Amino acid sequence: MMTGIPPTEIAPPRYEFTQLFSSTRHGARLARLMTMQQLADWGWPHCCRIAQTAEIVVAELATNAALHARCLDRDFRVRLTTGPGLLAPTVLRVDVEDLLADRHPDFALTDPEAESGRGLILIEAFADRWGVLDRRPHGKTVWAELDLPTTHD
Repeated sequence: MMTGIPPTEIAPPRYEFTQLFSSTRHGARLARLMTMQQLADWGWPHCCRIAQTAEIVVAELATNAALHARCLDRDFRVRLTTGPGLLAPTVLRVDVEDLLADRHPDFALTDPEAESGRGLILIEAFADRWGVLDRRPHGKTVWAELDLPTTHD
């Protein structure tokens, strides 16, 4: 049970974008490109900090979804929302959902010196908050929140 702000006082997201992508390298690249375009449409051009940070977050999460959840006919979904956050006045939330049957057994930060597996280290470094939610009956959602500045920078 969540405490704090009652659900009736939480305003709906100001912006929302949801798209399904194929679990391929092309799908991950397209997720990153469509995120950048959507953020530009919402007023955060490619050159601003929030768009550049979101690009890194989406690229890593989409690549992980495509790489680790790749199964025939199993896509992943990217959802972007902006709105009030519980820990910040306004946040950009990135959700990447996949249908992988089970969460990867060691879903954790890896050694920064390893040749691969540093995606979540980047998420930890760039996102203000992030986590993993299990989806029933299958899959997971990896989410990240970026606190939005009051002005575009």
